[in-house]
Amino acid sequence: MAARSHKDKSKRGSVAVNKKAYRNFELVERFEAGLELLGTEVKSLRAGQADLNGSYARLQDEQCWLVGATIAQYQQAQVYQHEPTRKRKLLLHKTEIRKIRTKLEQRGFTFVPLRIYFNDRGLAKAELALASGKRKHDKRQAITERDQKRDVDRSMKKYRK
Repeated sequence: MAARSHKDKSKRGSVAVNKKAYRNFELVERFEAGLELLGTEVKSLRAGQADLNGSYARLQDEQCWLVGATIAQYQQAQVYQHEPTRKRKLLLHKTEIRKIRTKLEQRGFTFVPLRIYFNDRGLAKAELALASGKRKHDKRQAITERDQKRDVDRSMKKYRK
């Protein structure tokens, strides 16, 4: 097997990112899960046609499911199309599922998908997080901290040369 070139490494990265999750939730703990996909879904993901807005993860019967994620239909597959918004199984270990279930039973925790990406081996993975919702004043505080950090970086830029 031939070694991967530098160009292959640059192609890897996030296919879809849930930007609202970073803004609306405080991320407590992150998990990596495999995705059980159909062939046309993988091709569509490789083309970068996925959307995680409004999606969430759900535990049912000791299994984890990704609900509400949209993977567009693959144009070249004429007859064998998949449903764009179907539930997709997330592949997690039983110990991880038990840990997540105990956290979700506590009040205020949500299981949110952060991004879908391809790993080094070319497998589709989903990054998920246990999160608690931010209040309005928490969001404002995060914005002011970000602005202050940006101002400090600008002023320090003169001295870094």
